[in-house]
Amino acid sequence: MAVEFFIGRRYLRSKQKQAFISLITLLSVAGVTVGVMALIVVIAVMSGFESDLKSRILNVDAHVVLQRHLSPFTEYETVGDYLAGRPDVAAASPFILSQVMVRSAAGVTAAIIRGVDPATVGRVIEYLDAAPLMQEDRASGAGIVLGKTLAEQLGVGIGDAVQLISPRGMLSPVGHLPVMKQFEVAGFFESGMYEYDRSLGFITLAQARKLLRMPDAVTGIEIRVHDIYQADTIRQQIVDVLGFPYWASDWMQKNRNLFSALKLEKTVMFIILALIVLVAAFNIASTLIMMVMEKKKDIAILRAMGATDRQVRRIFVFKGMVIGLIGTVLGGCLGFILCSLLARYHFIELPGDVYYVTTLPVELQVFDVARIAVAALCICFLATLYPARQASRLNPVEAIRNG
Repeated sequence: MAVEFFIGRRYLRSKQKQAFISLITLLSVAGVTVGVMALIVVIAVMSGFESDLKSRILNVDAHVVLQRHLSPFTEYETVGDYLAGRPDVAAASPFILSQVMVRSAAGVTAAIIRGVDPATVGRVIEYLDAAPLMQEDRASGAGIVLGKTLAEQLGVGIGDAVQLISPRGMLSPVGHLPVMKQFEVAGFFESGMYEYDRSLGFITLAQARKLLRMPDAVTGIEIRVHDIYQADTIRQQIVDVLGFPYWASDWMQKNRNLFSALKLEKTVMFIILALIVLVAAFNIASTLIMMVMEKKKDIAILRAMGATDRQVRRIFVFKGMVIGLIGTVLGGCLGFILCSLLARYHFIELPGDVYYVTTLPVELQVFDVARIAVAALCICFLATLYPARQASRLNPVEAIRNG
């Protein structure tokens, strides 16, 4: 073992003449521990929120949506065959989208109706059970599947009748007359996203065409891909092959602002909580400065025996880094334990009417832990530089004379 590391280890293990220095050393370790633990827990919770939100969005939205400019999308079957032949596409399903008014015996509200193909939509939108839409022998009309929150607002249950009122009606001398058609509630869905559960309903493509006066046309085709992170590349390839007037959007485009905000918030929280480690680093610097003052005579003797400036600096850098390493390891262990407890026992509950989750989602990522550990050790290393430099510049003659 190099002589500087040997002496640094002896300084760590020996009792200080001033108990105050030992106290500051303990506080330094505790500060680094608390800072690293807080960083790990907070970043793990924010990663959990981001991952959970991403999962919910991908469950309710198609990965890529293909639409057409200017003219009606009538050749959707040919385009669907092309998409089905692509190896990177898992499934594709046509849809019709429109805003309507939904009226029940209890009230009326605005909603978004999606006409879907019951045979293929389940492979694109995982949360939707389209089987109830296939039943045709209904007393109150064609079937409709409503979001759970929307159904509660309308006060309807399975088998109840609702009326859909579309502004895209028949042309008359005074303008377009709205079309009203009765449907029977065939089922409910719950996606976990309030915006969808509150405002969305599903009917078949055939019924949507009748309601919206769209013979043999659709709004677009929803596409599910095998690799969600290649959705942008796949979207561009599809548009390049089909050409104008086709255009497409992917899930990353539609939610870019949301995920950018989450990423920025995560970065800001990392910087704020890293200040706790920075405060602990000041304690490490204070400890080393006071140790340099206490060990002046020892340093002078080492210099007189031939120790170089670099060797003296290493002694105090070693001690400061050991303090930082102990705090980082303890903080990492405590952070991992706390994250495990949060993930397993859910003892922190969130109000369901405010958040889309009722417990804290926790996802501890190896990259985040490594980044936190490296940041903490770098801060501790920087804190050792000034005291180590002051020790290396100590005049041995003056130190022995005044010591």
